[in-house]
Amino acid sequence: MTSFFTYRFGLPFGWAWFLATLMDILLIALPVMLAVAMLIYADRKIWASMALRRGPNVVGPLGLLQSFADGLKVFLQETIVPAAANKALFLIAPIITFTVALIVWAVVPFDARAALADINVGLLYVLAASSLGVYGIILAGWASNSKYPFFSAIRAAAQMVSYEVAIGFVLISIVMWAGSFNLTTIVEAQKSVMGTPVNGFFLNPLLFPMAVVFFISSLAETQRAPFDLAEAESELVAGYQTEYSSMAFALYWLGEYANVILMCALNATLFWGGYLPPLDIPILYAVPGILWLFIKILLFFFVFSWVKATVPRYRYDQLMRLGWKIFLPLSLFWVFLVSGFLMLTRVGVPS
Repeated sequence: MTSFFTYRFGLPFGWAWFLATLMDILLIALPVMLAVAMLIYADRKIWASMALRRGPNVVGPLGLLQSFADGLKVFLQETIVPAAANKALFLIAPIITFTVALIVWAVVPFDARAALADINVGLLYVLAASSLGVYGIILAGWASNSKYPFFSAIRAAAQMVSYEVAIGFVLISIVMWAGSFNLTTIVEAQKSVMGTPVNGFFLNPLLFPMAVVFFISSLAETQRAPFDLAEAESELVAGYQTEYSSMAFALYWLGEYANVILMCALNATLFWGGYLPPLDIPILYAVPGILWLFIKILLFFFVFSWVKATVPRYRYDQLMRLGWKIFLPLSLFWVFLVSGFLMLTRVGVPS
């Protein structure tokens, strides 16, 4: 696209690169934000169906415009900042959360050679950028100068840090097996796993347990049920969002769902073949990779909603015990297991 602006319009390379990058960013950010609105609607419909209710069905055909009506309502409300709050940090916190939820998409491969930044350390970028989300929550809890938001922020920070450690060790196993931090290379390494026509690390008996651990940790990282202790309404009202209203509250809402979609995309990319078709059959490659990725994201989102509608909330001690006493030792042991297997089968063996 940079060359298009350079040769077609005669722009200098710097301006051509800037316009091309801006267009690429908008091509990712705008569909993601539209997807957030529609997936909020889908979330409500799934919960309603499982509870034998109707869900949104009034605003627009089949209730499809309900999320946009909610957005308009929130936009027209007054932004109220508590008198005792730190005003600057109070308003910056939701912006940080929403921004961080979008910047990680820069390295997600939508197809072969179709990523905004196909960098060699893409997985490290994902870890670094996604871990910044905790700052928005901590700042919201502290800047609100209120008891319940502060308790919620401490809970959320401890929860996110706890499960990020397990996620880190899970990703080490993936990196060792694929031999790269590049997400496109990781996806390509999932072709014809174990000599079968199936694409995806989930078929590998050494990596399938880590796929399960990563999925459950994704629920905890995005604070979805049964790990939604940061928003336990019976204890903490609305948690760190208690004092927020209008667009500040909406940014947290959008950021939460953007993170959910991102985790669905990472689950699909790291373990379920990403943009590859489910089977390594030539005719299936006629379907664009982005459609395969989109289908897998929707399937994972359905499971996220299914869990929220059916699984009761954990106690906080159970949540911490799962993260530190089960997932951390298990994922650390699996790093040794995978590395030992690779040493026996790959190192020093003629290709």
